[in-house]
Amino acid sequence: MVYSHEVRQFDAKLKKIFDLIDDYLENNYGTKYQLHPNRPRRGETANKASDGLFNVGASFSAGYGSVYGRGYVVDVHIATLDNIPETVQKQIEKEVADLLKKIIPEHFPGQDIKINRDGRILKIHGELILQK
Repeated sequence: MVYSHEVRQFDAKLKKIFDLIDDYLENNYGTKYQLHPNRPRRGETANKASDGLFNVGASFSAGYGSVYGRGYVVDVHIATLDNIPETVQKQIEKEVADLLKKIIPEHFPGQDIKINRDGRILKIHGELILQK
């Protein structure tokens, strides 16, 4: 699949945002739960998504059946076999949403990008413009 330069730039900005959020979560929760035995420790790979307790990212959704339409579905994966209380999971999701609301305008100035719950998922939607 061939991606335009603008799509690669957009994806790189999102990756930078998710890396910042990953650092925040690792700093605040990284030692509270045991790392999955098959997962490298934080900093052992070149990609924050591949090591440490957290993998934060998003996948594009066409938005069929969604209140908000197309956008990016945010995924916060916690790489542990420990039982994480639902209250802690909800707190982490709230912190991720709050961080996205703060960080996205810094990286996408002038764009009307929103972060909302869409049913059970967290979604980035709105004015997702590829800049030239």
